[in-house]
Amino acid sequence: MKTSPAAAALTLLAALLLGTALASPALAHDSLKSSDPAKGATVDGLDRVKLTFTSKVNFPIVVVHAKEGAAYQEGKPVIDGPVVTQRLKPGLPPGEYVIAYQVVSSDGHPIDGEIPFTLSGSGDPSPSRSAPAADPGTEPSAAPAAEAAPSSQEAAPVAQAAQEPSRGIPGWVWIVVGGLVGIGIGLMFSLRGKRRS
Repeated sequence: MKTSPAAAALTLLAALLLGTALASPALAHDSLKSSDPAKGATVDGLDRVKLTFTSKVNFPIVVVHAKEGAAYQEGKPVIDGPVVTQRLKPGLPPGEYVIAYQVVSSDGHPIDGEIPFTLSGSGDPSPSRSAPAADPGTEPSAAPAAEAAPSSQEAAPVAQAAQEPSRGIPGWVWIVVGGLVGIGIGLMFSLRGKRRS
């Protein structure tokens, strides 16, 4: 017995509805809404960076590093609902920087990424980087050379996390599952009609 057009239409409709219902939660993860500085922006001075997400996030990690790898964040990031603020060390020199971040969204999904920006300010050196005035009668000290920039290893956890793929189930998997469920429902209706005849 052939499947009736009504049963075929019902099967297609069920597949579409189930696919949409199951795929929506997988695709509706929180995301980064905006940043300060914005991606690709050029700023004159900066003492903190701010990341705003579409919903409240947890366990933030924010690393602000120069292209050569030196990190300039200071202290831990502060969460205020969907906003994450990270203080920076004073006296950032002009140059190109990257904000690398990783947070956990309200539904437990990891969110990570990188935001490049450029600092074009005067780049006043911080006290720890400025050379002390030479005292007459004493030889210059080589101590400032030992005070190197912070290790690039601080940026390693977030940089590694940013390279890892997200662990969420892709939406197309849910759509395929929904389609298969819809086909099964259609076959069930078709078999019921066959038994009655």
